[in-house]
Amino acid sequence: MSILVIGSIGFDDIKTPFGKVKNVLGGSATYFAISASFFTDVNLVSVVGNDFNKKHFDIFKKFKINLDGLKQEKLKKTFHWSGEYTHNLNQANTIQTRLNVLEGFKPVIPHTYKNIKCIFLANIDPELQYEVILQIKSPKIIAIDTMNYWIERKRKQLLKVFKKSNIILINETEAKQLSKEINLVKAAKKIMSFGPKIVVIKRGEYGVIAFNNNEIFTAPAYPLKNVFDPTGAGDSFAGGFMGYLTKCNILNNANLRKAIIFGNVMGSFCVENFSLDRFKNLSWKDIVNRFIEFKKLTHFENIND
Repeated sequence: MSILVIGSIGFDDIKTPFGKVKNVLGGSATYFAISASFFTDVNLVSVVGNDFNKKHFDIFKKFKINLDGLKQEKLKKTFHWSGEYTHNLNQANTIQTRLNVLEGFKPVIPHTYKNIKCIFLANIDPELQYEVILQIKSPKIIAIDTMNYWIERKRKQLLKVFKKSNIILINETEAKQLSKEINLVKAAKKIMSFGPKIVVIKRGEYGVIAFNNNEIFTAPAYPLKNVFDPTGAGDSFAGGFMGYLTKCNILNNANLRKAIIFGNVMGSFCVENFSLDRFKNLSWKDIVNRFIEFKKLTHFENIND
C-alpha cells in the first residue's frame, strides 16, 4: 500500500541556541513525506513557487516520493516561515510567516491518487482538508493534524473534518484547547466523541500518549544528548507513525503501539540536525536499532519474576 499526504512545502529560517540556518527546506508535507518514505510509497499534494529549483525537487526524488500532485506557481514565491527557539525547545517563537503560494491554494487530487487508501491531511486549513476527503474514492484510514490557529478560528469546519477521520494527531496544548478539558484522559474522550476513534497526543520531550477506544498507550521521547532543531519533529513523528501503519495495512492495537514507537524514532532523528539533514544519511538499520533501544528503555519484568 501507499500513502497520500497533503500539506505545506516551504523554506524556513531557523534560530536555536545551537545555531541558525536560512532558506532551508521545510513544511509539514516535506517532513512527513520524507519520514514516511522509509516505510512505504509516498504520494504528495502541495504547491511551491518560482524559487523552488532543481536541487529542491531532487531531494524529494532521492526519497522516491511521487510528485504528480505537486504544483509549481510561476508568479509567486514558496511559503516561508521564520522562527526562533529559546532553551525551551518545545515551543517555537514565530518571527514571520509569508504564505505566498499557499494563499488561495486549492489542492487537486490527481486521478492516479484517488484510489489510495491511507490519507494524511497535514496542518492546513480544515476547509481544504475537507475538500481533499471529498476527492478520494474510498479511503481506509484518514488521519489529520491541526493547530491552535484552526481550532480558534475555524472550529466548525474542523469538526466536519473530524467526523470523516479515523485518527487525530495533536499536541497537548491543542488537545486541551479543542476539548475544553484540562485532564488529558477527559480531553481524549471528548475528541473521540467528535469522530476519530484514535487520538494521538504529542507531548514534545515528554513523549506521546495515545487513546484507542478504552486502550491507553504511552511512550517516552528518546533521550538525546544533542538536540539541534525541533522544527518538523511532529511531522516526522506523523510520517513514521502513518508510514508504519500503511506498511502493516492492519489497524489494530498492537500495530498502533509499534507505529507510535516508529513515530518517536523518526522524530528523534529529525531533531539531531537542522532541517532534513539527519534524514539524508539515515539508513533502515539506524531506524531498527533505535526501535530496539526504545524497547529496552521501557522493558521491565513481571511482578512475580
